[in-house]
Amino acid sequence: MKKFNLIFVTILSLGLFFASCEGEDGRDGIDGIDGQDGVDGQDGVDGQDGVDGQDGEDAVVEMMVDAADLLLTSISTDGGVPFDADNPAVDYPEEANVFFPSVLGVDYTVDRNVAPDGPTVRLPMFQGWEIVNGTPRELYYVITEASNKELARLLGVIYAPRMANAIGSGGDQNSTWSDDGRLVFEGTVDFSPARSLVAGGLSSDGLLFGFPPAEVNPGAIADENWSSYVVLPGTDVIINAQPIANSTGLHDRIPHGNGTSSEQEDNQNNPNLDRNGAAVVLQLLDGWHNGRPYYFHIVTDTSDPAPAAIELGVFAPRLAQLPSFGNFPGGSMLPFSPTVNGRGDTGDGLFQGLNTASLSNRQTMDPTNTFPIDPRDPDYAPMWDAHLTEFTVPEEERVILKSFDQINELLEQGILRPFRGNLNQYPASNSLSDLLTAAGAIINCPVISQPFSSAIGQQYGNPTN
Repeated sequence: MKKFNLIFVTILSLGLFFASCEGEDGRDGIDGIDGQDGVDGQDGVDGQDGVDGQDGEDAVVEMMVDAADLLLTSISTDGGVPFDADNPAVDYPEEANVFFPSVLGVDYTVDRNVAPDGPTVRLPMFQGWEIVNGTPRELYYVITEASNKELARLLGVIYAPRMANAIGSGGDQNSTWSDDGRLVFEGTVDFSPARSLVAGGLSSDGLLFGFPPAEVNPGAIADENWSSYVVLPGTDVIINAQPIANSTGLHDRIPHGNGTSSEQEDNQNNPNLDRNGAAVVLQLLDGWHNGRPYYFHIVTDTSDPAPAAIELGVFAPRLAQLPSFGNFPGGSMLPFSPTVNGRGDTGDGLFQGLNTASLSNRQTMDPTNTFPIDPRDPDYAPMWDAHLTEFTVPEEERVILKSFDQINELLEQGILRPFRGNLNQYPASNSLSDLLTAAGAIINCPVISQPFSSAIGQQYGNPTN
């Protein structure tokens, strides 16, 4: 605990408030894990040296087909049903507005009196390997985006080409293929820490309360080698592969299953983590985009311990090396705008802000941040570059922030200002706003859907294990 108290104090001083290796049948062999000997027969996966023009394009497609085959075969081996691009398992209606077809099911129940965990999504779950002190250990993960269009189509995930800008930045992670045709990651994640957060007190000017927290301890911590921007072996393609479980525990965004106490968080028998069906259920977070609510997304990992504790993500410090804070449409990230002191809960279901989230009980109130574009925009990327705002008016005069246009208008009027903790070395250099500055924190927030109001309360596909 002392480690992260010190980290957070340091951040404040800068101005930022802010299974065993045997496994199941078919997973035992991992000979050749240091290289790619086990997949030499996968033509095209090992590279495309000397290939030019159309032949080069064909070789890239072949490489993507081979990579997709390996990943989808692992789903089948683990007892799941691999995505079929030509025959998706779920035909989502327009009102559900799901952004990628491999989603197995969604539950849009937002009334927590009916569904205590709130809205959820069920996703295909992949098993790979992480190396811990030279020993392989199973790691379970989900894939939500790919920087190559053909691979995205084959896997049924979001096409996000800007992710490729991260290659070689130091914020990405390389991978290899194991003998059993699974990804082997350089980094590792420890899910065993107990998440805790102590809300902050009232600021001297009366504008801030709850945020920044007085103390944070994330519920999961990645080592210095982990990044969810994973470069596929022998390619210049990145997938967003987010860790959700290993023998140390489970991601805090996996609902508790049959229990409701914090002791259930790392329960390896939690039915929402289905190893034998290759599927996982995760909580959705709400947000605002283009004036509309229900901008449902998941939070997986973050570059800073404070948002990791507030939004129940993995603290992954390597993400801070991704290019580049405050830069859009360049770089590999996308700006979004949380407010630090938004409207508190008045009983009408409308609340917002990192303060509200910091003061709430676990998983009951999310910040409902404001987002600029959706995944159908080619400039979309899942790594969100936080541009924090701060209201300058009393709480009773604070409104719900629903769009970037509204934020820019309120900044011009002085009702909002860039948060006093935003780091000045990241000035505004993006086309979304020249009035905002970056905070220096990244949150991995893949967007799942933005349903119409008619879909709220409904279930689509198979949302449960």
